[in-house]
Amino acid sequence: MLPYAGLVDQALSASFQGWDFGWLGDRATSRPLSWSYDEVARGELRQVTRALDLDTGGGELLASFAPLPETTIATEGHLPNLPIARDRLAPLGVDVRMHAGTEPLPVGDNSVDLVLNRHGRLTPPEVARVLRPGGILLTQQVGGDNDRGINEALGAPASAVPPGSPEAGTADALVQALVGQGFETPEVCEEYPEFAFADVGALVYHLKAIPWQVPDFDVDKYEPALRKLDEQIRATGPFVVRNHRFLIRARLQAR
Repeated sequence: MLPYAGLVDQALSASFQGWDFGWLGDRATSRPLSWSYDEVARGELRQVTRALDLDTGGGELLASFAPLPETTIATEGHLPNLPIARDRLAPLGVDVRMHAGTEPLPVGDNSVDLVLNRHGRLTPPEVARVLRPGGILLTQQVGGDNDRGINEALGAPASAVPPGSPEAGTADALVQALVGQGFETPEVCEEYPEFAFADVGALVYHLKAIPWQVPDFDVDKYEPALRKLDEQIRATGPFVVRNHRFLIRARLQAR
């Protein structure tokens, strides 16, 4: 293993594009969830002709579901990701559209059969607007308790709200918001799997890619705590925290 400074410099200089964490390899690993969002999404996609993927990142996950429905739209709000997503998804027939902030989705009313959303922003009224009656929302969200152990170990403030709707921090709140928009009572799964960092460089890379976990993260500011974690990992093994994930599948009632 490289010395502390080498691990940190390596992580800071590593590129991060789209939503691809491949650089980490097995240096950051999470215990599998009891469900597979990928498998559930593939099953839903096989049953529809019009689908929408929200916050597609660089299109990595959506592309893995090919072949896709005849009409598939993807939205992305991070400008650097747009050309990456379009280059990857256009050959698959996907229309990638810009969508930032709390603006209305760039999709017509009652125009899609399925909305997919994995770890992205979610506005229940907009999802209800674009879905046809009987349409399905499938979302996997990062809960508000995600990786709290990182903040505690660094002595950092609590993480910011994940980049979704205000309701997305807890499964119960999101369920209530969806029911309020005319969805049937959703199916819900929620878990807290272990997430292990094999070295401090993996943690630095993760916090660089996920800035809302520690909003004021800076390697110089948190150097004492990072060095302590580096020593701990070398002495006793990986630094382990817990993810917070929940999966919701909801059907929009006929109006």
